[in-house]
Amino acid sequence: MIPNRASKAVPTAIFVSLVFFAPIVSAQVKRDALVEYRQGDYAAAVEVCLTEISAAPENMDSYAVLCWSLVGLSRFDDAARYAERALQVNRYDPRIVEVLGEARFNQGRNEEALKLFQDYVTLTPEGGRIDTVYYLMGEIYARMGRFRHADISFSTAVRYVPGNASWWTRLGYARERAGENDHAAQAYEKALSLDPQYADARLGLSRTRKALSGR
Repeated sequence: MIPNRASKAVPTAIFVSLVFFAPIVSAQVKRDALVEYRQGDYAAAVEVCLTEISAAPENMDSYAVLCWSLVGLSRFDDAARYAERALQVNRYDPRIVEVLGEARFNQGRNEEALKLFQDYVTLTPEGGRIDTVYYLMGEIYARMGRFRHADISFSTAVRYVPGNASWWTRLGYARERAGENDHAAQAYEKALSLDPQYADARLGLSRTRKALSGR
């Protein structure tokens, strides 16, 4: 009986395919920086983005994810440096404007951060980071002692995210410092309705009720 040579050729062909084409398939499975960022692996996202930017220096998506990841790593100086470089490519990209604002905020450069956040609101009034932007603007105004402005910013932030007890507490604090104890108490009460164990809200409510009872 003559051996079936075709039957032997099939496994051989499969082996050859695996040897020569597997590396090609593997090379095509690229890491996605945005996926790495969303999974909390900021260091991996930074690595991927730097590689992408090296290959395509005007890739604004890579710059955005890179800067978000650097902020996530608390590398605020690096985030600001790359964001400034990105703005030389496109000065109107709201993602970069916002993340540079966050970097400046964390560097304590309040005036610069505030201007960047205001620019973001102008560029994209309903942008994906608008709630955080208003919250951070409130924090900046509070740092500056401009508590009525902080009230406005925090009030806007909680309209976007009404379930955040921390933000309601900060709103209460701004109103308290502005002398608006009635409205401060309302904000603290809202915070406690969301988180009855929130210590700062309980202390704030106690202070404002004491102030109101002594009028």
